[in-house]
Amino acid sequence: MNEEPIRILVVEDDPDGRRSVEEAVRDAGYECLTAGTGRDGIALAEREPVDVVLSDLVLPDVSGLEVLARIRERRADTPVLIMTAYGSVETAVKALKQGAYDYLVKPLDLDDLQAKLRRAAETSRLRTQVASLTTAIHGRYSRTTMVAGAPAMREIIRQIAAVADTSATVLVLGESGTGKELVARALHADGRRAAGPFVAVNCGAFAETLLESELFGHEKGAFTGATARHEGAFERAHHGTLFLDEVGIAPKSVQAKLLRALEQKEVLRVGGREPVRVDVRIVAASNRDLNELVEAGEFRQDLLYRLQVVSIRLPPLRERKPDIRALTDRFVAAACLEHSRHIEAVAAEGYAKLERHDWPGNIRELRNVVESAVIMARGAVLQAEDLRTERVSPPGRQEAVFPARMTLAGIEKEALLQALRRHDGNRQLTADELGISTRTIQRKIREYDLPY
Repeated sequence: MNEEPIRILVVEDDPDGRRSVEEAVRDAGYECLTAGTGRDGIALAEREPVDVVLSDLVLPDVSGLEVLARIRERRADTPVLIMTAYGSVETAVKALKQGAYDYLVKPLDLDDLQAKLRRAAETSRLRTQVASLTTAIHGRYSRTTMVAGAPAMREIIRQIAAVADTSATVLVLGESGTGKELVARALHADGRRAAGPFVAVNCGAFAETLLESELFGHEKGAFTGATARHEGAFERAHHGTLFLDEVGIAPKSVQAKLLRALEQKEVLRVGGREPVRVDVRIVAASNRDLNELVEAGEFRQDLLYRLQVVSIRLPPLRERKPDIRALTDRFVAAACLEHSRHIEAVAAEGYAKLERHDWPGNIRELRNVVESAVIMARGAVLQAEDLRTERVSPPGRQEAVFPARMTLAGIEKEALLQALRRHDGNRQLTADELGISTRTIQRKIREYDLPY
């Protein structure tokens, strides 16, 4: 698909000079709009989309500085170049301080003019792309895109709106699969740090030493295999948001360093000597009761105080049944797009079946059930039998089946694989069934190279 041509607005009161600049602009391959006065140029920029403005400093009605100010007021990202006589260079420097992109000295060097226009045009193009990408990301993750028909979810939306544009640390609580990361992303997208990075770290996915390096970074030679300096998540999230998922699983040694990072707003890389200042908004999440972990001596109370400045507790899907139809429709559309399928509707019996299910895996489980149904559907309408909720229901007591002559490691691998299959890859449900931590589940998945 071809890009729209770059449009340059030239504001110049001298007819000969205006024609000369217009020819140079067109020779450079750009479209050109012209105006003979400052007010005409401002009016033209308000009516027509322009990418770059080239204005004389001295105009018969208003100055080029006024043109600059009005253009930037309308669209701050539009590069404005100022043309000025040699004796007014000081005024041109003033224009730079007021936001001008660049200036040119008369009589104009047309090669220099075209070179600066090319740079300005590229800057305009990049700024437009960044703005479009930012809008798209915001539109995808904003709280306004969340399904919230149930009263409990409408309260969640209200809480996100109240706290998003602050710097407060937020603790998001809820069962596995309820959408805690979506809340974290909405807090980021709707807040003052939306233009900064969003970095997510699952504290249960790393061994203790690796989690410390992932969060705080390490220096070259800090440990075996540290062949280069590594910036941790805190540094990567500078001026943005750091999402700490499953924070309750973080080892005590890491908890102490998290507390220091929150209080001092600085981190010390593994093997480092000088602390690094960081400006990060923290959103943490847990599917476990952190107060119970504090009582059990597994979580630091002072860290909990720092994390729960604001707490948002997500309801499980079984408590927001009015949202199931809307969520189902959204997941059907997403699965059709991803897998090139065509589903026209969901049968009433299908919706009813989904609404009767208790959803121990919450929204993640619903999404997996719907995606599987879309892929395997026998027609354009999803029927109740297509939506296999029993496939991911709690398995109860099921006997694992192992081939003969299997090693102990092989039995462990097969038991883990079968449990993961029963829970459609849900780590928390698998951990609950097997009686081990999700961190152990994550480590064993990597150790055995399982496809989850």
